[in-house]
Amino acid sequence: MARRPQPRHITLGGREAVALTVEEYEQLIASRRQIGGQSARVRVLAHKAKRTEQLLQELETLIGAPAVCLERGGQAPTACPPPWPAVGATQSDTAADCLRCAIADLLRRHRDPAS
Repeated sequence: MARRPQPRHITLGGREAVALTVEEYEQLIASRRQIGGQSARVRVLAHKAKRTEQLLQELETLIGAPAVCLERGGQAPTACPPPWPAVGATQSDTAADCLRCAIADLLRRHRDPAS
């Protein structure tokens, strides 16, 4: 590990200041550039995370949970096609409901890791 430079305190015109060697000053500037670059990357990642969260919320709203899924407490059934076809529903309607329920459940689980 590099040794930590100890600043040299000086007084210039009655004001206290710190004197750096040219090498120390260049290291300071390089560190500031690195921190600035990392800060910019963090801002971009935070923006992407917000957009992704918004996308997931919109997908969950768009998909919605079918009534039969809500009757099960929002949980997807364990078997597809489900053993609970709606009255008058076709096999493809039932499979679509099952898929919608499973996707809604997946979105909820990934949004809230505690569940």
